[in-house]
Amino acid sequence: MPDASPGSSTSLAQPSGPRDVHLALAGALMAVLFAATVLLVDHRWAPLLKADQSARDGLHYYGINRPGFVHTMQVISASGSPLAWVVILTPVVVCLLWRRLPRLAVFVVVAVLGSALLNVVVKTVVHRARPVLTDPVAHAHGLSFPSAHAQGAAVGYVLLLLVVLPLLSRRWRKGAVTFAVVAVLVIGFSRIALGVHYVSDVAGGYFLGVAWVAALAIAFD
Repeated sequence: MPDASPGSSTSLAQPSGPRDVHLALAGALMAVLFAATVLLVDHRWAPLLKADQSARDGLHYYGINRPGFVHTMQVISASGSPLAWVVILTPVVVCLLWRRLPRLAVFVVVAVLGSALLNVVVKTVVHRARPVLTDPVAHAHGLSFPSAHAQGAAVGYVLLLLVVLPLLSRRWRKGAVTFAVVAVLVIGFSRIALGVHYVSDVAGGYFLGVAWVAALAIAFD
C-alpha cells in the first residue's frame, strides 16, 4: 500500500495498480495451492499422508513427556483462537470508525466473519477427521481440514498488515512483516504439536486465508 502519514486518512483508500496486481497474483497462487491441497487430501495421496502422520507422531513423541513444551504450545495456540482475534481486531475496527474510515472497518469485519463461515463450509465439504492418538496431550472438537487457527492467523495478520503498514515508516515495516510471518507459522506449528491437526490442515488454512483476504481486498479496492 502507498506511504501514509499517521494523520492521513485519504491515502489509505487510494487505489494502486501495482498493488492490485500483486494481490491478484498472491490470491491466485494461494487459491491454486489450496485447491491442490484439497485434492491431495481428498484422494489420500500417500506421500502427503506419510508426511502428516510422521509430523503427528514425531511431535507427539517429543511432547508427551515434556509438559513445559505442551504448555507453551497451548499458550501459543490460544493466541490464535477466535476469542483472541475478537480482542485484537475489535479495537482496530473501532479506531477505523473513529478515523472516519467505515469502508476499511467493514472490510475487516467482513474478512473475519467471512473467513470463519468459509472455514465451516470447507470443513463440512472435505469432512476430514482429526488426528487420533492413543495418549493425546490436547483435545479439539469438530473436523480437521482446514485448520481454523491457521486460517484465522493468516487472515488476522494480513489484515493487520494491510491496515497498519501505511502508518509505519519503512524502517518499521520489515519488522512488522517479519513478526507477522513468524506468528502465523508458530500458531500453525502449535496446532500440529498439540496433535489436533495435520500439517496439510495447517497449510490448507494458510492458503485459504490468504486467498480470501486477497480476493476481498481487491473487491473492496
